[in-house]
Amino acid sequence: MARTSFQGEIPKEQIEVCPVTGTQNVIAGKWKIIILWHLKETKRFGELQRLVPGISKGILTSQLRELENDQMIRRKVYQEVPPKVEYSLTDAGKSFIPILESMGEWGKKYAISKKDVR
Repeated sequence: MARTSFQGEIPKEQIEVCPVTGTQNVIAGKWKIIILWHLKETKRFGELQRLVPGISKGILTSQLRELENDQMIRRKVYQEVPPKVEYSLTDAGKSFIPILESMGEWGKKYAISKKDVR
């Protein structure tokens, strides 16, 4: 399956020189960080689509598949009609939440500092 957020593999040497590159490969994509943030609690596909305005059904599907392949989220399918699918964080995904929280705090401070400069 082709990745929508990063084409090709990152050379091992690049990851050794800059370990942030490996992280970037997992979270690269316009929506992945937002999807991970909303999956702090288990969500269904439709809920995620409503929580991430502007994302198309196809892109959401693609980003979820990539996150699942990278073992950041799990997809649970219930055998019922109509079909029910839930998405939740794996342990790896849960371990990323403090990083997202730090990014949010940084973003707040950055926004304030930009206002002070003007």
